[in-house]
Amino acid sequence: MDIGLFLLVLGLVSAIPAGWVALNARGSATALERWAETNAELHRHAQGDLGPATRSMSAGVYRCLGTAVGLSGTVLALAGLAILL
Repeated sequence: MDIGLFLLVLGLVSAIPAGWVALNARGSATALERWAETNAELHRHAQGDLGPATRSMSAGVYRCLGTAVGLSGTVLALAGLAILL
């Protein structure tokens, strides 16, 4: 019973935020893109390079990753639920 509860909680904890990013709710994927771009720019400025930062990941990539993590979390939650029942 303990592993089933653990899988259920782990699945829900990973599926809910990942689904939020996958569906781009309230612009979360674009906010992640801007955050990553700002961090890359700050990192380059700290190294002394004053040029523009290169773009590493777009909002579409974050949405695809969110979809994959959300589906994996759903599978874990369903597995935990199956063990509990």
